[in-house]
Amino acid sequence: MAQGTLKKKLNLLDLTLLGVGSMIGSGWLYAALTSSGYAGGLTGWGWLLGAVMVLLLGLVFAELAAATPRAGGCVRYPQYTHGNVVGFMIGVCSLLAYTSTAGVEVEAVRQYAVYWWPALGNAHGTPSTLGFIMQALLLFGFFLLNYWSVKFFGRMNTIITTFKFIVPVMVIITLFGYYHGANLQAPGAEPGGVHGVLSSLTSAGIVFAYLGFRQAVDFASEAKNPQRNIPIAIMLAIAISFVVYILLQFAFMGAIPSNLLSANGWVGLKTIFQSPYADLARSLGITWLINLILIDAVISPAGTGNIYLASASRVLFAWAKNGHLYSIFAKVDPRSGVPRGALWLSLILSIAWTLPSEFQVWGGLIGAVTSATIFTYLPGPINAAVMRSRLPHLHRPFKLPLFSVISPLAFIASSLLVYWSGWSVDELLLPILLVSWAGFILFAKKDSNAARDVKSSLWLAVYCLVMLVLSYLGSFGGINAISSPMDIILVVIVTLIAYYWGVASGHKTVVITRDEDEFEYEPEVVVKTRTA
Repeated sequence: MAQGTLKKKLNLLDLTLLGVGSMIGSGWLYAALTSSGYAGGLTGWGWLLGAVMVLLLGLVFAELAAATPRAGGCVRYPQYTHGNVVGFMIGVCSLLAYTSTAGVEVEAVRQYAVYWWPALGNAHGTPSTLGFIMQALLLFGFFLLNYWSVKFFGRMNTIITTFKFIVPVMVIITLFGYYHGANLQAPGAEPGGVHGVLSSLTSAGIVFAYLGFRQAVDFASEAKNPQRNIPIAIMLAIAISFVVYILLQFAFMGAIPSNLLSANGWVGLKTIFQSPYADLARSLGITWLINLILIDAVISPAGTGNIYLASASRVLFAWAKNGHLYSIFAKVDPRSGVPRGALWLSLILSIAWTLPSEFQVWGGLIGAVTSATIFTYLPGPINAAVMRSRLPHLHRPFKLPLFSVISPLAFIASSLLVYWSGWSVDELLLPILLVSWAGFILFAKKDSNAARDVKSSLWLAVYCLVMLVLSYLGSFGGINAISSPMDIILVVIVTLIAYYWGVASGHKTVVITRDEDEFEYEPEVVVKTRTA
């Protein structure tokens, strides 16, 4: 069968709504409750800090994606600048992050759907057999929406996102009518203070809620005028989502009845609010709002899960393009312009993620998913710096100002987010990356560049090992042998060393492949043509 091409059908509105649609998913339904449990009245600072940190990463990827638009760009750029080993490690992380997110979202749908259909859950909130079946069928429905064409997918997402945006706005307006400013002074957060704010970024789902900015990067090969539209879409999506989330947070905290807050404290609210906004509306006697929230509680995460299933297929497609998956997953259906082989694999892996016990509640692995996702962005600032150095004449429609400052800060931001996820997450994620590094070196098929690629990967392997030690010794779930703020200072120092080592380790000649099935541009760089 003839090889198809990815079709450029997504305009600026589509790209922006892909970002907003993936950000306003299960995060808005749960993050206000979980984050206030960590930080109480200081939670607003968490949303602001999270937006700034994600924006730093978004700006770096805006430059990368505008200059070299590629499907699954987060996986392709490390391959271009550092070769197979680093590309494989980030691919493993992307595989974990992208396929698991769709599972998180369908779990959120099921948790709220229990209100209408109690048989979907068990006494402790975990899914019943029927609940598992419902989650799998929902993922299959997302698969069908993505199967036909990217244009159909984009239109459906625009409709769903419009509804998803209206409901939170109505919730904000309604709950501010019950606002009590004194609630923000109430005690009962754990751990509270600055430590609580920092912990909430990953463990409470704040950064998880913002990570949808990557959709414009992942769909770069299917975007109209990507050099202009991708940077604008990234910045618009982050800005819109920040405004919505900060207003939701304060509306939620201010509307909680004082008697409930004084009796349970912030951290105790999660024992009485299983479905935060619906339960809050019930305690306030707002019946119409309960029903509206319950409807949106199914539509919002379902829409986000749909986007992430599509994104996962583009990342798997990119991994196959790097040569790390079978070539069947790098093929594009000629009629629809969809990488259907990669989409099938995304469906299977997403269903598998709903099966482990850790995913039986929304918050089970939210920190791990966030950290795995952040790690897929971690090399981005280094990739951009290598391209700036090795490819100075590359046409950059969006050239990030103050790059020498913003790029290292973006790398520090992503590193801190991984560290703040805590030892319980890092003891799983970082060893997986180290094993993938060693496994690829020992068992992967060697080519003429194998030694060069291993040398170019040493910075990342050492970085993972040192971060693992710091996480164990540190104050975020570790043994607290290194107390705060010294542990954070050490993480920043290690991160800066890794950043400049990583830039220096980049290939002296960066070769950007121009695949036949992707957007073609005219860079003044060394370009190697590769047929699919």
